[in-house]
Amino acid sequence: MDLPVMPPVKPMLAKSVSAIPPGMQYEAKWDGFRAVVHRDGDEVVIGSRTGKPLTRYFPEVVTAVRENLPPRCVVDGEIVLPHEGRLDFGRLSERIHPAGSRVRMLSERTPAGFVAFDILALDDTSLMATPQAERRTVLERTLAGSSPPVHLAPSTTDPERAREWFERYEGAGLDGVVAKPLDLPYQPDARVMYKIKHERTADCVVAGYRSHRSGPVVGSLLLGLYDSQGTLQHVGVCAAFSMKRRAELLDELDPLRIDPAAHPWAAWADAAAHGRARLPGAPSRWPGRKDPSWTALAPERVCEVAYDHLEGDRFRHTAQFRRWRPDRTPAGCTFTQLEEAVRYDLSEVLGAG
Repeated sequence: MDLPVMPPVKPMLAKSVSAIPPGMQYEAKWDGFRAVVHRDGDEVVIGSRTGKPLTRYFPEVVTAVRENLPPRCVVDGEIVLPHEGRLDFGRLSERIHPAGSRVRMLSERTPAGFVAFDILALDDTSLMATPQAERRTVLERTLAGSSPPVHLAPSTTDPERAREWFERYEGAGLDGVVAKPLDLPYQPDARVMYKIKHERTADCVVAGYRSHRSGPVVGSLLLGLYDSQGTLQHVGVCAAFSMKRRAELLDELDPLRIDPAAHPWAAWADAAAHGRARLPGAPSRWPGRKDPSWTALAPERVCEVAYDHLEGDRFRHTAQFRRWRPDRTPAGCTFTQLEEAVRYDLSEVLGAG
């Protein structure tokens, strides 16, 4: 491979803001795997957000890139998996599997697609220093003849339309809106764009915690909600505490520590009970990222957390701790309080590109 921008490239990132800023280029925020695609003839390399290769996990995307992208280019985008009219991150994450036979089977059963939203190089020219607005023009011209499963991300400079997308596209499984300054050069691994995400709150039972990687302090709280049968289900974690607060939480929660065998999630010690679910003790599909062990707590305390949206019956991303709720009882923490976005057909979103 011999391109003006060579792999690995860590993609340009966005920082969270509370409102859509004026005077920028706006796009939907896709819920998939960020991917920088390098193509030089038949040679294709797909790099993840961290620079690690994703190529072997998505053979159908490699084929689609060869059929739809120029012979020599570098394109930034998102690998997504549409299912029943919306994005399905759960099925997408199943593709990260060590067995080649399973990857091939899933590539046929649940094929992924690629949504392109930036271009870093074309032929022998690097576009890294080119302003965002000009790169978008090049990208539109480059992908004018592309067809599914490669898509051009819809884009607008109208903030009112961006606000409409923010409200409507959530029902198709999208995260929110990304705003890009029009004169912005491409800056790898720098948070120079802006993301506006949905946020809701829920009262959850604190049923355990994981330790922080830096030492014996709380890293994240394990959250639960009761289903219609009265069973406490794991719905995600909340984190983002200061180190001082992490140490305080360790002391606060110590009286609630119990034997895992007496915990509502005791069966999770049995590997056969894990199945497809992402449980507190389950290993990550991305190896080596974090210690999966957890400390069981009596499910007696309630906290309010902020979350963006759901993946099935789980918080899609790490929730944010807001406050303790001593006025709420654990039994009142049920799934009925969670808001579900009005469904919106993903094909209409992709068609807007």
